[in-house]
Amino acid sequence: MADAVPVRCPACLRENGYTAPVFPCSCGSPAALPLDLTAPPVPLTHRTWSDAWVAVRCGACGEVSEWPHPELGCGSCGTVVRIPVHPVAPADPGTGAAPTSEAPQPPAPAPESAAPDPAPAHPGDTTASGTTTNSGASAAPGDTAASGASAASADTAASGNTATPALRPAFRPVTIRTARDAVATAALYLRWLGFQDVRQPDGRPIPSAAVDLRAPGLVAQVDPTTAPAGLRAVECVWLNGLTASATSVYFALAGYTQEARSRADDLGIPLFVMDLTGMPQPLNDPADALLDTGA
Repeated sequence: MADAVPVRCPACLRENGYTAPVFPCSCGSPAALPLDLTAPPVPLTHRTWSDAWVAVRCGACGEVSEWPHPELGCGSCGTVVRIPVHPVAPADPGTGAAPTSEAPQPPAPAPESAAPDPAPAHPGDTTASGTTTNSGASAAPGDTAASGASAASADTAASGNTATPALRPAFRPVTIRTARDAVATAALYLRWLGFQDVRQPDGRPIPSAAVDLRAPGLVAQVDPTTAPAGLRAVECVWLNGLTASATSVYFALAGYTQEARSRADDLGIPLFVMDLTGMPQPLNDPADALLDTGA
């Protein structure tokens, strides 16, 4: 998984961490988005279908595919920015692949185990490749058990360093291309948080209207429109949750107005923003708390 890179919000100048998504190429190799961190991010005020996609060349097979343009919602002011990406490099005329370090290279040298290993200094020595020389002795059962216990302990320690609960697997986003994809992604995310029996409405969502999602103890609203969610929308989902004695959650594709963010903070409503990669991002403290504790 790629490391998070700092992205400075042009509105409030806060630095937000962003991890570039990796998409599966048709050849099976991962296609990473080549972020241009030397160019400033651009505030997203209007969406068009053509601008929402970016061409990326696979470093393995050279195929050019279109993937969602990377976007990030500021965790402080809620501004949604579009992160610049390097343009597609011309293909190598000889191979058709881009001239990058990720392109196929000549076969790597054979592993050490393929060549004759030098004679060990003492019987029972182990070679660098991990195979035992002609000592005739095998590893003790206790050594195998100890190594397995060490590996399990390391895995447990590594999982304890994550922000989400240890038993929760990593969320697998789904690319958002339509309003229905946005609703389905929000439902998957709520199930990942621990809400059971999340119900989606029947039929195709109307692109110009928000969609309700319900589950025991949950009232959620998904806004797949290209306009920021406003104050009235946030108050409505809060009233619906208050009536049902349930937690209210809001998902928006285009972010929120400043009035909506302030009201949500006052009412304790978790706000999430979704980009076209399908990865919801928490925008306020109630959303961070819900992400940490789950349902």
